[in-house]
Amino acid sequence: MRAQIRHDAMAFAEDLPDDGATVERNRATVNTPAGRLSLTVHQRMKPLEKVWRQLEADPWNSLHHGYDWCRAWVETHGHPLAIVEGRLNDEIAFLLPLEIERHYLVRNVRFIGSAFTNFNSGLFSAGFRSIASTLPGPALETLLVNALRDHADLLSLTNIPFDWRGERHPLSALPHIRNQNASFQLPLCATMEETIAALNAKSRRKKYRAQIRKLEAAGGFEHIRPTKLAEQQALLERFFQQKAARFAAGGLPNVFQPAETQAFFRMLLEFNRGGSDVPLELHAIRLTGEHDGKIAAITGLSRKGDHVICQFGSIDDGLMTEASPGELLFWLVIERSALSGAALFDFGIGDQDYKRRWCTVQTVHHDVLLPLRPAGHFAAMTHRSLTRTKTFIKGNPHLYTLIQRFRAQSTATPAPKSED
Repeated sequence: MRAQIRHDAMAFAEDLPDDGATVERNRATVNTPAGRLSLTVHQRMKPLEKVWRQLEADPWNSLHHGYDWCRAWVETHGHPLAIVEGRLNDEIAFLLPLEIERHYLVRNVRFIGSAFTNFNSGLFSAGFRSIASTLPGPALETLLVNALRDHADLLSLTNIPFDWRGERHPLSALPHIRNQNASFQLPLCATMEETIAALNAKSRRKKYRAQIRKLEAAGGFEHIRPTKLAEQQALLERFFQQKAARFAAGGLPNVFQPAETQAFFRMLLEFNRGGSDVPLELHAIRLTGEHDGKIAAITGLSRKGDHVICQFGSIDDGLMTEASPGELLFWLVIERSALSGAALFDFGIGDQDYKRRWCTVQTVHHDVLLPLRPAGHFAAMTHRSLTRTKTFIKGNPHLYTLIQRFRAQSTATPAPKSED
């Protein structure tokens, strides 16, 4: 299955013709006070690799839009591409790495791999970011509609922080709505003691020591970070198993179950080339003593420059849960990130208690919704209505808890009856 997924997607991604006529039909241009701004829509990644890697080197741009991350998704999912290349006075200004997905009768064009990205930015040059606010309001909107309307009905770009690292996002003037979820970050200092000073440091240290004592009483543990590909792959498979059991216990759908999703994460491991910047790095707590060799907790991290993002995590519900191995693993990877020079540990989008316990920064995200064709107007209205409904529900703790409980009960598989 995995080989077939990769083969089919590669044929789509790299073997499509890209003649001059095709490019010309996918081009839009407008004159602005800053100069001539032109957009071109591409259906392949490979011809853009050089400028793509040039833009991804900018620390402001999301690691989720790096060439290797997007390539892994494209090769395992095979959705049609509509990559927008923006040039100002013939100099590269930005890339929007987009794919096309059909939902019912509506074609949405969205960031590649949006289902598993915590932070979307697109890829913008520093020069373009500095002048984006001076462009006429409708200029970029009109260009995007003209360039993309033959490809899709709605441009739907989710999980964009409009204010990031002291800069305003170049797409913030487009039609948008605040996302129902924010992301949560912990600024890092040179040491763990300095890092947790902004938290309840005394309580944190006490809990950490208690976790260590409980694990040592059962024989101890190791914090492992495998570097060999085979060991990384084995740990990733263990994560898939733990997560499947966790979702099943909660009566929730397993978002990691599809073969193409698992193939995507496997491929990210293959793109680890050493150094501090990695698309996916696995950490785990492996027990010793009476539970020798068993994995109690796993987390997957991505890093670009001084920004570390937690992509996922899992625990074994049958192993030393009284020691909270998942929480302990967060301490260990946060400490390691701080000591290795990272400045920000990002728990990603989604409001959960453990994130609030760790984080002192909350970042608002927005969804850009730009109708391209008549069907896109209805789809944008639906998206806005759903977002407002979710925001209302999440703002009411009692209602949110009730809905979660009902959802778990309605999707849970009944336990088999005993022979008695």
